[in-house]
Amino acid sequence: MSRIHLQGINKFYGDNHVLKDIDLLIEDGEFMTLLGPSGCGKTTILRVIAGLEKPQSGTIHMDERLIVNSGELFFEPPAKRRLNLVFQSYALWPHMTVFDNVGFGLTVNNTPKREIKLLVENALERMQIGAFANRYPSELSGGQQQRVAIARAIVSSPEVLLLDEPLSNLDARLRIDMRAELKRLHLEMGTTVIYVTHDQVEALTMSTRIAVFFEGRIEQADAPMMVYQNPSSLRVAHFIGNPRINLIEGDAMREGKTLTVRSPLGMFRFSESGFTPHMPESGAFGCVLGLRPEDIILRTASGENLTSARIYSIMPAGSETLIQLKMGEETLLSKLLGVRSFVQDQQVWLEFRPERINVFHKDSGLLCKMTDMD
Repeated sequence: MSRIHLQGINKFYGDNHVLKDIDLLIEDGEFMTLLGPSGCGKTTILRVIAGLEKPQSGTIHMDERLIVNSGELFFEPPAKRRLNLVFQSYALWPHMTVFDNVGFGLTVNNTPKREIKLLVENALERMQIGAFANRYPSELSGGQQQRVAIARAIVSSPEVLLLDEPLSNLDARLRIDMRAELKRLHLEMGTTVIYVTHDQVEALTMSTRIAVFFEGRIEQADAPMMVYQNPSSLRVAHFIGNPRINLIEGDAMREGKTLTVRSPLGMFRFSESGFTPHMPESGAFGCVLGLRPEDIILRTASGENLTSARIYSIMPAGSETLIQLKMGEETLLSKLLGVRSFVQDQQVWLEFRPERINVFHKDSGLLCKMTDMD
């Protein structure tokens, strides 16, 4: 079992408050991704869990075992925490072969040689570097060295695996292969994985949950599709999604169980089934509507409940086509599958489902109305 519970974690470097009241529960066997822009504190959290940094306040439990109690100055040594960490830097022994680097920890623990051979060969094959077993780190590319570091971390099937942007040095094609392999490894081993990245595609495709960080705080911790379809704030909505979400200002009125919204997209009425606790109890307020590009459908003929727009720019990308639209003073982005035959300045009509629209409070930036998660 490897359930990790962080409570009230604060970390300072001098006057720089890096981690601010972090509360996070990572269940046994989860693939938890810490996602956020550079400098938001996600790597520091990883180092605190690993025991490489000591927070100024807060506690951490691993299962029922206390491993950090800052108030009592208790910090369990890293070697006793039963976890493996893969850094952005590879930290390979230059005088050892790939095989010996991967098997080093097993050798230190007096694992039988025959078992070491089987475990190391399996780990190397999983990372697609079995042919490099007898090479030295200096004979490998950066991406190959990174895969050796991952193989070394997984060879002993640790209870907790901490990964700090482990795929950053791989080319695009191999990065996709390694995402699939890490996801499969997680399911097969049942290891609790804590993964740091600023790449939202990695976070969305691999995780069971994502914790989104900004400026040392967790803004949202949720399942990947919940973070994508129902970002908790405008800041998360801006950060998650490629291409970006469309954000359109409007005016809202809450009357009992109904929310009426007027915006350049039209007028909509929403029922309380999708309301969040941040929805005002009554009255008028400024709002911002969020609509994902893939939820805007383009029609070449007018029809009921369709909104007129003009094509400003067309950006074909093979498997998809991005189309920038002008709707009065508003600029919208639509994403369509495949190659589409539109022309610049063509008039089109927009179709979208109101249940796919997020509504945020303009002043607080918090989500008031969720989308339908079908």
